[in-house]
Amino acid sequence: MSTRKLLLGDEALALGAINAGLSGAYAYPGTPSTEILEYVQSNDVARERAIHSHWSSNEKTALEEALGMSFCGKRSMVSMKHVGLNVAADPFVNSSMTGANGGMLVISADDPSMHSSQNEQDSRFYADFAIMPVLEPSTQQEAYDMAAYGFELSERLKVPVMVRMVTRLAHSRAVVAVDDVASPENKMHYPDNPRQWVLMPGNSRVRYRQLLEDRKRMEEEAEKSLFNRFTPGVERKVGILVSGIAANYVSECFPEGCPYPMLKVSQYPIPVALVARLADACDEIIVVEEGQPVIEKALRGLLDRGVKVRGKIDGVLPLTGELTPDNVAAGLAQVLPDKACELIRDVAEQSRIVVPRPPALCQGCGHRDVYAALNAALEASPSAKVFGDIGCYTLGWLAPFNAIDTCVDMGASITMAKGASDAGLRPAVAIIGDSTFTHSGMTGLLDAINENTPMTVIISDNLTTGMTGGQDSQGTGKLEDICLGLGADKAHVRTIDSLPKNFEEMRALFAEEFAYEGLSVIVSRRECIQTARRHAKEKKQ
Repeated sequence: MSTRKLLLGDEALALGAINAGLSGAYAYPGTPSTEILEYVQSNDVARERAIHSHWSSNEKTALEEALGMSFCGKRSMVSMKHVGLNVAADPFVNSSMTGANGGMLVISADDPSMHSSQNEQDSRFYADFAIMPVLEPSTQQEAYDMAAYGFELSERLKVPVMVRMVTRLAHSRAVVAVDDVASPENKMHYPDNPRQWVLMPGNSRVRYRQLLEDRKRMEEEAEKSLFNRFTPGVERKVGILVSGIAANYVSECFPEGCPYPMLKVSQYPIPVALVARLADACDEIIVVEEGQPVIEKALRGLLDRGVKVRGKIDGVLPLTGELTPDNVAAGLAQVLPDKACELIRDVAEQSRIVVPRPPALCQGCGHRDVYAALNAALEASPSAKVFGDIGCYTLGWLAPFNAIDTCVDMGASITMAKGASDAGLRPAVAIIGDSTFTHSGMTGLLDAINENTPMTVIISDNLTTGMTGGQDSQGTGKLEDICLGLGADKAHVRTIDSLPKNFEEMRALFAEEFAYEGLSVIVSRRECIQTARRHAKEKKQ
């Protein structure tokens, strides 16, 4: 029996995993993946079964924790945004070498157009590099169905399986048919071949040869997958190869049905036989894929049939930003016959323009007061540089504060400030949030402590992971103890409440520590205005 529910793509994937016998979900919050773990935390079945669903300190620890649960034969998943996969790259690549015991899903949510990200990287490259199967849902229903299928595939092939989401699918809703009864969890059992879980060179060489052979099985699975579908069409001039959510954009261009041969790819490795079948059915191929031209590049190398391949590389489709029905229609219009082009243009003209809303720090946010005091303290030091980090406080780069000079990746504020100080910059200032500090700032701080580097680290503590919606922060109530435990000088680990009434005190404190020729840490603390309102509302209920 099944029930129909209105779900986000993230929620559909999470519910699919729960109903497929999930035992543990691990994550670090990051748009557009955050709602996956949040759904597990709020789900009644997950609560009844006590499915593990706490936030991890960062993506690396989350993936390793999920791998540990898989080692014990249980089904696990780890979710993160695409740049989080960079943080988890070490265990991610090696997890293909160890393999999986219980089914394990690695969910990476890409963010084309960089709605809330530093870049547009495509997670499919990572999976190809690691030799790992990939599932790429095109609808919320497929996201739900792929969870159970992915667990089964992982246990069948004995490797983790990546599920690639993208922003539009993760954050849009659709009606999904879901199971009424969740499958039981796996019983604990250990790997048949425990040697491959110890990546000593002798074991790894054997395991790598096996992994290369297993790639053939991955390709066979992709060829017969129900998620990879070829439809012959009635016209021969152009064949269309679509992947993931791009299938929906092409469908919008042909409301009466696509008359051209079309291959939808939602399971990787790329199904070579199906691609060859498409090539035999048409004179020219246009590849429509969200993200980078992963499939298109492969086709240009795979096909020696005189078939012209069109797509992002030759400019028919945009190489940057998200695909939309409009730009897909415009691309198809360049390669399809005139009659079809007119139809596509008519469809494209029906779209609406959404007025952009630039982000800004909330009114009443403690970060505002930190930046105001910071700017005032630096007026006497025009050569000073402030190294920023990833979080809502990154908005301090914008007017009216214009307060930070760099923002590269999680934790880079402290390490870049250290490098700048080593180069002779005074004062060198790093500003980092509490959650980002425990994510990847502590190791950089340890480097600075060990050399007593002349620099100031400001930890702007709002008691939560504010940028992604107020999830728990691992360092809440422990930041000063962490810094002292790492070896920071107690005389230069300072704390202040970042309130407007404390502006002059903050300014003076900043100026004092900027003048110190050694490492200082200032914890400026004030609860996020959004979580404060939520907590106040909860107390009234």
